[in-house]
Amino acid sequence: TLPSSMAPLWPLVLVAASGILAIDTPHPRSSALHHLTEKLLQKYRKEVRPVHNGTQATTVYLDVFVRAVLDVDAQNQKLTTSVWYHEVWDDEFLSWNSSMFDEIREISLPLSAIWAPDIIINEFVDLERSPDLPYVYVNSSGTIKHSKPIQLVSACSLETYAFPFDIQNCSLTFNSILHTVEDVDLAFLRSREDMTHDQKAFLNDGEWELLSVSSTYNILQSSAGDFAQIQFNVVIRRRPLVYVVSLLIPSIFLMLVDLGSFYIPPTCHARIVFKTSVLVGYTVFRLNISDEVPKSAVTTPLIGVFFTVCMAFLVLSLSKSILLVKFLHDEQCSRREWTFLCLRGDTDAEGSRMDPWAQLTGVTESPICQEHQAQPWTLREVWSQLQRISSYFQTQDQADRQEAGWLALLERFDRLLFQSYLVVLGFYTITLCSLWVLWSGL
Repeated sequence: TLPSSMAPLWPLVLVAASGILAIDTPHPRSSALHHLTEKLLQKYRKEVRPVHNGTQATTVYLDVFVRAVLDVDAQNQKLTTSVWYHEVWDDEFLSWNSSMFDEIREISLPLSAIWAPDIIINEFVDLERSPDLPYVYVNSSGTIKHSKPIQLVSACSLETYAFPFDIQNCSLTFNSILHTVEDVDLAFLRSREDMTHDQKAFLNDGEWELLSVSSTYNILQSSAGDFAQIQFNVVIRRRPLVYVVSLLIPSIFLMLVDLGSFYIPPTCHARIVFKTSVLVGYTVFRLNISDEVPKSAVTTPLIGVFFTVCMAFLVLSLSKSILLVKFLHDEQCSRREWTFLCLRGDTDAEGSRMDPWAQLTGVTESPICQEHQAQPWTLREVWSQLQRISSYFQTQDQADRQEAGWLALLERFDRLLFQSYLVVLGFYTITLCSLWVLWSGL
């Protein structure tokens, strides 16, 4: 028996002892988890495919969630996307009876410590960027769940002809790089209908919007064997509003201004100045939009083709106006020179004989003394002058007819150029409207 003085301290001693025991004794669940992990990995061989029957294939279930479209590089034919990638497979060597381990039904294990399928994406052209997630979840039946986000740079055949109303279809093909379909088979984690129109994970606030993610399963036959293959077709569509405001509407305005220059008379020098100003505006506009229009070595955007055609029309019209002004200038110079020669008189052919006007005024000889001799020569000179005047007017009339013919020809050419420009502008507008309607219908 204890002394009566220590009796009040006995409850305190019991509490302290129970606290020490609680500290030194591990938690039962933690002990079971530690024991289960040691038991599962003690004799595990990650180099061996986890099946008891080697003839049985390991089925890997795949799923992909497209999170965002980060970049579409048409020049290098590359697509950069952010996706969530999920893999699920059964490991027959990692199963346990949960009732024997404190009802533990799921644990996390290091991915580097277990067997994992060698699934790759055939279209990848750059290193995958993903955070380091070293663990996977394993449940008591041996089902392993592996999920990770990936920033994927993949090759894609990008069509930019309908820019900015373009729709791209890029594929992501998954298959095992080493195991044939007899060893590793692939399957869908969800139904194809659920995956096709599932856009919940997509960040739908950028330039591109996700239309669908269709999927197909097939067997790839090669000399090395038959490989299971799953292909996800990611269909995305560009939002064109910013390009309509910054590219299409200004380009149509420039074309209309250029069309207005055809109402300036072709013989007016101001037309050359006006068209030169429009040409400078075209050049500056194309330099400003060069970074916005996608560049591709395979196809050329329709808007770039129309810009080139309209600039060709502008240069052709400007060249025609320059040639017309040069032609009219040469005609005026030749007329002034011919007029000067006609009014000058034929002094070189007559030698020392004076001009008829000088003979009539009597500068060198007396008109009385030479009256009978001057009359025949004066009539000849008058006749000669009349012939020159007649020849001059005939030449002028011929030149006027020739000039009128050239002007009529150039005016017809100008009218034809104007009509062609109208046809091109109308075709341009109708094509863009049709592409917009097709884009909106999808």
